[in-house]
Amino acid sequence: MRVRGRTRKQVALMLPFALLLCFARSAVAEDTPRGKLARVKDVASVEGVRDNQLVGYGIVVGLHGTGDSSQTVFPLQTLESALERMGVSLQGNAMASMMQTRNMAAVFLAGTLPPFARPGNKIDVTVSSAGDARSLEGGLLLLTPLYGPDGQMYAEAQGALVLGGYAVTANGSSKSVNYPTTARIPSGAMVERSVAVDLKGLHPLALLLTDSDFHTAESVSASINKEMERPLAHAVDGRTIELQPAAGEDIPELLARVEDVEVQVYPRAKVVVNERTGTVVIGGEVRLQPVTILHGGLVVNIINRTEVSQPNALAQGSTQVVQQTTVQAQDKPANRIDLREGATVDDLVGSLQQIGATSRDIISILQAMKEAGALEAELEVL
Repeated sequence: MRVRGRTRKQVALMLPFALLLCFARSAVAEDTPRGKLARVKDVASVEGVRDNQLVGYGIVVGLHGTGDSSQTVFPLQTLESALERMGVSLQGNAMASMMQTRNMAAVFLAGTLPPFARPGNKIDVTVSSAGDARSLEGGLLLLTPLYGPDGQMYAEAQGALVLGGYAVTANGSSKSVNYPTTARIPSGAMVERSVAVDLKGLHPLALLLTDSDFHTAESVSASINKEMERPLAHAVDGRTIELQPAAGEDIPELLARVEDVEVQVYPRAKVVVNERTGTVVIGGEVRLQPVTILHGGLVVNIINRTEVSQPNALAQGSTQVVQQTTVQAQDKPANRIDLREGATVDDLVGSLQQIGATSRDIISILQAMKEAGALEAELEVL
């Protein structure tokens, strides 16, 4: 009997190979990294449409004796220049050098001019002390120009400062919370000059991915072409995706539709640790290889006790103060963790918590795992 040109014997011999092929395909499918849905605007930006950094120098007044001391020279010079612009001249005045600046502080300002900002728009400003002021609490920033890298003025800032902390000093004792020498002025700067961005003049029109990845770039390009139903986008490299709009096409409308397209993104496996704060952030795509971890430590305690040696009543001696030193050493047994094949990040974190590992210990263990090749992720230490 033949089945579509093949005998039963031939079909029986082919079945094991077919089953083996299906199993191999399913295994490959399971190992294939799965992407996450995200909009184009969340993972990419338009090339040429960018922020611009602004910086300025000014003075903050109205402080309650927490400003710059007389040893800081430039606040006094700034005050003299400001008074001269207002018609108050201090030239030839012998008392000018004796002016106190405890109620004012010299500060630097930093702001960001967003794209398409027009004159009259307001932006936030960060203010930081440039001298030895103890606190900017209760201060008022006087009118200060903000300049760009080209030396041109783009905004002017003025307003009351908002602090996220405080500092109190009395009778030699002090207490501070957060950083009282840095403050913000929400919507404290007004844009006076805009940075023109001509979308029609952007040749070529391109999207820049936040994280460089060839797989994501190809996925974004394919999703855009599918949504727009034409070959609009193509990936140039792992970060750049060029767009080819039609002649006379409305660019803002085109970008609005492109940015709203949902795409599959493939983030890199990454572990970020901050040794200063002991913070560890582990991404969900991190994979672990089979590994055994031994963790232990040696604890040494040195205890000093002061004792008084008192002689007997009939003994001829004097009372002496004697230092008694006790040294205790304890070698803790090593804690063992076995991570089998297929272990997840949750397994690692749970095992480390069971042995009582601190955040500092976890950072050291992760670095050792990376060196041993058991951590399949990029390890970034801040």
